[in-house]
Amino acid sequence: MSAPPRSPTSTFMRNAALVAAPGTIAFALLYYFGSIYIKAYYTALGVPPEDLGFSIQGVVSNSTSGVFVPVCLLLGGGLVVFLLLGWLGPALAGPERAVLRRKVIAWLLVVGTALVLIGFPAFFTDTVTLFPSGWPRRFLPALAVAAGATLAVFAVHLRLSEEPDVRLRQARRTEQTWLAGGTLLLGLLALSLFYEMALYVADVGRGDAMVHADEGYQGSPFVVVHSRVPLKHNAVGTSFKDHGTKAAPYRYEYRGFRIVAKAPTRFYLISQASRSYAARQLVVLPDDGTAWLEIMAD
Repeated sequence: MSAPPRSPTSTFMRNAALVAAPGTIAFALLYYFGSIYIKAYYTALGVPPEDLGFSIQGVVSNSTSGVFVPVCLLLGGGLVVFLLLGWLGPALAGPERAVLRRKVIAWLLVVGTALVLIGFPAFFTDTVTLFPSGWPRRFLPALAVAAGATLAVFAVHLRLSEEPDVRLRQARRTEQTWLAGGTLLLGLLALSLFYEMALYVADVGRGDAMVHADEGYQGSPFVVVHSRVPLKHNAVGTSFKDHGTKAAPYRYEYRGFRIVAKAPTRFYLISQASRSYAARQLVVLPDDGTAWLEIMAD
């Protein structure tokens, strides 16, 4: 008896679910990496990112600059891996190549497991000295785990795609063990790539903040501060003018600032003369009615 035909509504909902599920995961990843970028960027500038109150759209939009390069590399690397896997399987097919196939599986499994064991401990401790200090120790452990897991997954795939007559002669429990190992390896691969992308996005955020500071915060608007009370700060390159009681209550005027960030209760200002990340002097001005800011285009 044939199944009843699906209604247009149920067909649409089924197709929408197939699209929405991966879309939700992608959106969640963009939000996560965007939050990492924002935290790294503003923390490097001396601004607590928790104070800024970014919207969800703002967080997601900040993820694009950080994830573009690693996503392109992952897509390119994944394409190469699938092409190699597609070539390696048929190249080792056939009973006449069974011995060679077993040797390739063993070598892939041994090398992959070794790379995973070398790189995985560095996820949890800084005492591992197998990698040089600096960026190699920061990035290479996760790459080693990813490469090792990929090679081991190759081995599992080759093992599980053997000729049917060969697989029938093997114990079912052995096949289940290979399946479980392949699942674990795929999890390690996803974990290492996720960890690597998080490190990369954080470094991009810090690097962008340093470049922004060294370029004099180009793009940040100038502000003129009108204050009720004299401001105490150490920022160089700014000017001060007292307009006297005739300009009360905001009699004190400060020029030469740029606004770096605005929180609900604070302004974060920097001198427009600042041209060095190392010598930056951030001025935090409370937004409590003591002063108002006149924002000017760059």
